Amino acid sequence: MARSGSSPGSRTSPAPMWLSLLLVSLVVAVVFAAWLVSDDAQVAVLGSGVVAAAVALWAEVRRDRAISGMEREHATEMADLRRRLALQEAATFRLARELLPAAVERLRQGALAEEALGELLSSPGLDLELREAHHAVLRSVLDVVDAQEGFHDSAQRAFVNIARRVQAIVHQQAQDLREMEDKHGDDPEVFGDLLHLDHGTALIGRLADSIAVLGGARPGRQWRQDVPLFNVLRGAMSRIADYDRVDLHSVAEFAVVGPTVEPLIHALAELLDNATRYSPPQARVHLTAVEVQTGVAVEIEDAGIGLTEEARVRAEAALAQSSGGLDLDDLGEAPRLGLAVVGRLSRANGFTVALRPSAYGGVRAVLTVPKDQVTVSPVPGGHIARAASLPPPKPRPSVHAGPTRAANDEAAGAIRRRVNGLPQRQRHRGAPLPGAVRTTDPVSAPAAPRAEEPAEAPVQPGIWLAEFHEGISGTSSTEDAGRPTGEASPGKDE
Repeated sequence: MARSGSSPGSRTSPAPMWLSLLLVSLVVAVVFAAWLVSDDAQVAVLGSGVVAAAVALWAEVRRDRAISGMEREHATEMADLRRRLALQEAATFRLARELLPAAVERLRQGALAEEALGELLSSPGLDLELREAHHAVLRSVLDVVDAQEGFHDSAQRAFVNIARRVQAIVHQQAQDLREMEDKHGDDPEVFGDLLHLDHGTALIGRLADSIAVLGGARPGRQWRQDVPLFNVLRGAMSRIADYDRVDLHSVAEFAVVGPTVEPLIHALAELLDNATRYSPPQARVHLTAVEVQTGVAVEIEDAGIGLTEEARVRAEAALAQSSGGLDLDDLGEAPRLGLAVVGRLSRANGFTVALRPSAYGGVRAVLTVPKDQVTVSPVPGGHIARAASLPPPKPRPSVHAGPTRAANDEAAGAIRRRVNGLPQRQRHRGAPLPGAVRTTDPVSAPAAPRAEEPAEAPVQPGIWLAEFHEGISGTSSTEDAGRPTGEASPGKDE
């Protein structure tokens, strides 16, 4: 069998040489025979030799033509096989590199498997058997992917339903705690314990909201009206454990539109939680909000160990991955929900998050809110006074009648004004920390015990903080225009 790649001419070149040798041998034999015979027989011998030479020549030519024809057919078959092999290789590469990824993506977007399979049947130049084989391969892969996507969707819906049930329980417990705080507001010890429980309930609610967000849902609460940016930042502080380590600096005089309030509070709470969790316990975390060309930039700086360039790239990759859609399997056995939740909320609401080295040696996280999601603040100056969207606080029973402004400011150094007009809470050493952060107007705060009453002075800051947190959460007995609307109501299972 001739080698592939050899030309027909190279295989037919030996034929003329053999033909020449045959003719020469025949001529020599005829001449020798004519020499041996008599003169009368020489004519017959020469005639026979010529006839034999002609027959041999004809046979050799016919054989050469047959071989040439077979070689041409063989070359044609080889060219056809090479063409078919090239088509099959191209179809296989297309199946692996184009059809399978495209079909899986369309399946994840909700398309039917038959719609994705129709593209393969239109592949030109393929044999029916090969098309059926590719169709079977693609069908098997799509069946597995479809089953996996169905399991993934059901798992996410289950997570969201569980989160909604927890949110309903937390919402009911928060309402019960509010009623208890109103009932036992004149007992400092009981009131302080209730504040601690209230703060713990808020942390549980944030965890339930995080699970719901990772499942593709929105946070549990919705705000009907715009909320001042200062109150949004304080609300984010109230949802972390170490809220007392956060220093709130200058805040731009803006308000956040209602639908963006809860996602922004939740995203900032996750970033603040990361800042306090991964920095020394005695280090301060600095929170600032400034106006930029694209909207409002909220900066969170900590004094932790910082991030190497590689770690920063991984963190931003985690943000990008979660913003593009995160599989629950990617969280691992010990999930870190913070960046994943921030990425999901950023994608859904148009936030941008950047991580940079901090001047304090840690990390500076910058979350930018688009300009179409902020408005001019209805409360100029950015001070702690509640905006129109937040109802006034419930009146608390005071321990002493006739409270004064001096007594209020005297309670454990509750408020100290900065140069820019923003309040700053001060703590006395030895005074127990309250369990929650609440907002109020210093003028309308309840009465504080005098310095000569040491039994009640340590818990008095909690009463002011209770009012502070109430102003942020928007609870009021006389007005609920600014109250958040929960997606999960108490007692309702999804």
